[in-house]
Amino acid sequence: MQKPASINSAYGKVYLVGAGPGAADLITVRGAKLLAQADVVFHDALVEPEMLALCPQAIQVPVGKRCGKLSSAQQFINKRLVDAAKQHQVVVRLKGGDPMLFGRADEELQALQTAGIAVEIVPGITAALAGAASIGQSLTLRGVSRSVAFVTLAQAAEPHLEISHSPIQYPTADTLVYYMGRKDAARIAQELISHSPNHSPLTPVHILEAVSTQRERHWSSTLQELALGAADHWFDAQSPALIMVGEALKVNVSDVIAAQHQKTGT
Repeated sequence: MQKPASINSAYGKVYLVGAGPGAADLITVRGAKLLAQADVVFHDALVEPEMLALCPQAIQVPVGKRCGKLSSAQQFINKRLVDAAKQHQVVVRLKGGDPMLFGRADEELQALQTAGIAVEIVPGITAALAGAASIGQSLTLRGVSRSVAFVTLAQAAEPHLEISHSPIQYPTADTLVYYMGRKDAARIAQELISHSPNHSPLTPVHILEAVSTQRERHWSSTLQELALGAADHWFDAQSPALIMVGEALKVNVSDVIAAQHQKTGT
């Protein structure tokens, strides 16, 4: 790993800004102010158009990063950030959710620091917290859930990266939140039922798509139903999905399941 170079004052500054879960008014005040000041904004594919309306003066550059879709290679993004900082004073890298959670901020930080470019991280609300707020249920619950794990099975596609091909499959936290888990939803449920000491076929599951936006949708049931593929045809491939699992989410789940069965006539 290369050591950070001394900051070159002739260059601009890069801000890694968390856009939050989706809704434009859920970005932090600091993040919104930086968007209004930015000369150029490199943004994820998942960033809502309403968010980009906060920076009409900036050059807006989409850099992909949508799970399962063609996107910009991370090395290419790193280079573009470095090049932009040599030409502009305020460069914003706008990342969905929080930059430090499944956002590969470490690679961008290293590239910028190695190039002697000043960089600052502005945190954002991650989707799991927005999801809990949306369904009105805490991820923790006294006497039921004392731990939460944020999990992803997604892995980097770049062949040069030395990464483990054995992702965490059976985390032992009481409440689990899976990011980017749509294509693995049934397998996740099957493995939890088979191996997790904290979860059973009747453990509640909530799936949220496009949380905090006008396109937000919910699917609620149990691990058993998810394992049987009940949600496979429910997903919208165009929307980011969040899978939340745990006994803390049990409140009202039985009522939701009954309502869903009544609606479908099953």
